[in-house]
Amino acid sequence: MHINDDVRFISSSIKIPRPPKTPTLCLESICSQILRTGNSIARLADSIRSRSKLDKIGPTSTPLFSRKAKWTSPAPRVSQERVKSSLFCSASLSLSGSAAGDKRALKGTSPILCSASLSLADSSQSAPEGKETPQKGHASSRQNEERVLISEVLVRNKDGEELERKDLEMEALQALKACRPNSALTVREVQEDVHRIINSGYFCSCMPVAVDTRDGIRLVFQVEANQEFQGLVCEGANVLPAKFLEDSFRDGYGKVINLRRLDEAISSINGWYMERGLFAMVSAVETLSGGILRLQVSEAEVNNISIRFLDRKTGEPTLGKTKPETILRQITTKKGQVYSMIQGKRDVETVLTMGIMEDVSIIPQPADTGKVDLVMNVVERPSGGFSAGGGISSGITSGPLSGLIGSFAYSHRNVFGRNQKLNISLERGQIDSIFRINYTDPWIQGDDKRTSRTIMIQNSRTPGTVVHGNQPDNSSLTIGRVTAGIEFSRPVRPKWSGTAGLIFQHAGVRDDKGTPIIKDGYSSPLTAGGNTHDDTLLAKFETVYTGSGDHGSSMLVFNMEQGLPLLPEWLSFNRTNVRARTGVEIGPARFLLSLSGGHVEGNFSPYEAFPIGGTNSVRGYEEGAVGSGRSYIVGSGEISFPMLRPVEGVLFSDYGTDLGSGSSVPGDPAGARLKPGSGYGYGFGIRVDSPLGPLRLEYAFNDKSEKRFHFGVGHRN
Repeated sequence: MHINDDVRFISSSIKIPRPPKTPTLCLESICSQILRTGNSIARLADSIRSRSKLDKIGPTSTPLFSRKAKWTSPAPRVSQERVKSSLFCSASLSLSGSAAGDKRALKGTSPILCSASLSLADSSQSAPEGKETPQKGHASSRQNEERVLISEVLVRNKDGEELERKDLEMEALQALKACRPNSALTVREVQEDVHRIINSGYFCSCMPVAVDTRDGIRLVFQVEANQEFQGLVCEGANVLPAKFLEDSFRDGYGKVINLRRLDEAISSINGWYMERGLFAMVSAVETLSGGILRLQVSEAEVNNISIRFLDRKTGEPTLGKTKPETILRQITTKKGQVYSMIQGKRDVETVLTMGIMEDVSIIPQPADTGKVDLVMNVVERPSGGFSAGGGISSGITSGPLSGLIGSFAYSHRNVFGRNQKLNISLERGQIDSIFRINYTDPWIQGDDKRTSRTIMIQNSRTPGTVVHGNQPDNSSLTIGRVTAGIEFSRPVRPKWSGTAGLIFQHAGVRDDKGTPIIKDGYSSPLTAGGNTHDDTLLAKFETVYTGSGDHGSSMLVFNMEQGLPLLPEWLSFNRTNVRARTGVEIGPARFLLSLSGGHVEGNFSPYEAFPIGGTNSVRGYEEGAVGSGRSYIVGSGEISFPMLRPVEGVLFSDYGTDLGSGSSVPGDPAGARLKPGSGYGYGFGIRVDSPLGPLRLEYAFNDKSEKRFHFGVGHRN
């Protein structure tokens, strides 16, 4: 095969002037023009029937009818024989119009090859235009069905000479179905074989000619082959890769242009656009001198993008609270791009994830030539309000109202019309209490990296049982923390995000009467510095990978916190934590494997140790009952399977260990309480979808033959 060095690919809107008087194959002209040529087949039939009554005047030839593609060729030839006919046949090539052609092109097809139809007309007794006498119609029908015996079938060029290329002659002969030597043929059968030769794709015209010889009727198909493909010029393809075009046409280089293969190549180009949801298609095809194909591609570019707010009750246009630029910066479709429906769908989903829109849709509208305007219809949600709810704390393991938490919150989703969010919440339980103020700007104005900023203030009290357990006198400890900080987050790569922040924490331990204490009932220290509280300035770094976002998809979280001792009494330590999860579908069931681990290096408070055991760790144990370590690893495997909707069953197994690091925690709270340091659990349970999230009820056994129920809301951490 020749190297395709002479093929030119032009991806621009530059118009190349068409040389004068060159053969063309223009899709638009084919779609609008009906080609007609005609010669008498009825005369031939009459001649055969009356052959015995006529003097032999030598061989005569009569063109039957012709069918041509748009390749420019000499005018129809009518044989100037002694006997002339007043009955003509015409074949018309009918191609799709522009509207139909556009629809077909959008579906990935190209209407280059279509069917032809035959009509008969008596020139000597022609009816008025648009009318036909019954006698004439019956005569035409009879003439169309009468058979003529053919003794020989040949394929020749348009001058009646043998074809130089025998492979093209074989292509034409193989396309014939009815026309065989020593066969009786009708006009319709000859017409259908003419269609088959044209539909083979190698020929731009075909004229059947009957020659009356001494041995019988010789049927000659005079054909004109297409040019050889020598190069390609493509205009208007701004987003179509040149490599794709080159690969689509490379196999045809140096070969006769085949309209079927050309149709397939155009369909593949349109298919490339369609797979990507792009508003584009091949709009014209023509040949230039020297066998150069010219493709014209029409790509619909985005002209303007506008936002239209609709009333959530009436659906009528209204004034919106959100600033249009806040919405427009979320979408990736920009002015001047080729409009993609797939990209538009992602833009709709992105705007919905802002949390301030109830409904979003994009309506394309025609604009200037070759361009499209986009109107985004949005329906805003109520921007703020109060809410109340409840939950369960995993840190409380006993009591009549074990773990129940009530909550009250006020939130505003669209502060200043810029999608900035304010949340003020209070959670209160038997021991737990959290008061939190968060102010989040999901996209800092003027930043092109989609950086978000969160300012946080929090005052919390949480149970200390997960690390220190109950005291010898059955009293309990609580950890009080006052926290304030700022965090910045941004997407790093697709499915990856990063967070960096600076957080100050003032924390200490109190007994069940609220009195600050520095040692527990085992005389173990409760703070790192020996004071009633510890102060820490933390630099936080975190990176997160999420797959599809579904709970069963892959996930990876890497978190690191570094204590900055700007003052001598501030703690200095480094804490690293990693969590990973992946899910696999096994028929109707799903297998979920998760692994987490961490380590703390430096001087840290005992209550900051890693607790092992409980609903979100090793099931079958109470919260923190396996161990409290400077290091830890916890692995879990689950198989969930559908039952009666919305209920699904689950089988699970967990294992956790502190890697022998429990004794290195200040005060050794795990050793004082005889925690084993490692353990495993297994069991079964059910999960129910609810407005609060998945409700989990699980029954677990541990390696000490103990049994325990676990109840939780939401997915495991």
